[in-house]
Amino acid sequence: MKLVIQRVKHASVEVDKQIVGKIGKGFLVLLGVGPEDTKETANFLVQKLIKLRIFEDENNKMNLSIKDVKGELLIVSQFTLYADCSSGNRPSFTNAAKPDKANALYEYFIQKCKEENIVVEHGIFAADMQVELLNDGPVTILLEKEEKE
Repeated sequence: MKLVIQRVKHASVEVDKQIVGKIGKGFLVLLGVGPEDTKETANFLVQKLIKLRIFEDENNKMNLSIKDVKGELLIVSQFTLYADCSSGNRPSFTNAAKPDKANALYEYFIQKCKEENIVVEHGIFAADMQVELLNDGPVTILLEKEEKE
């Protein structure tokens, strides 16, 4: 599972010219699911995300979590995080989980975030989405957990 986390002042996601998710201060999370990922992978990354201290405190140090600042989450599925560009110029996406599994873990991830008492908005799985954001900083963090056999 791979997450691209962007600290934002605001973000939204639109499908068919309709806003389906919109947040103020918080994180835009682009979420990719790999074939070996499990609920345990999602649980681990939800906790990392919630505890990630990348908001500034009164001393301008990155020391506060999303809960500390009463921030919000906008979670958007993005299988292209598993793009393999090692051969040729056209990416291969065979490293991404199959859609049924990816959607189930995406929905599970969203639910686990909601259980943390944080405002959570999200995109629509497999839809053509337009994402708009104002990156704050800019701050962009990559988080991933590869399952080992």
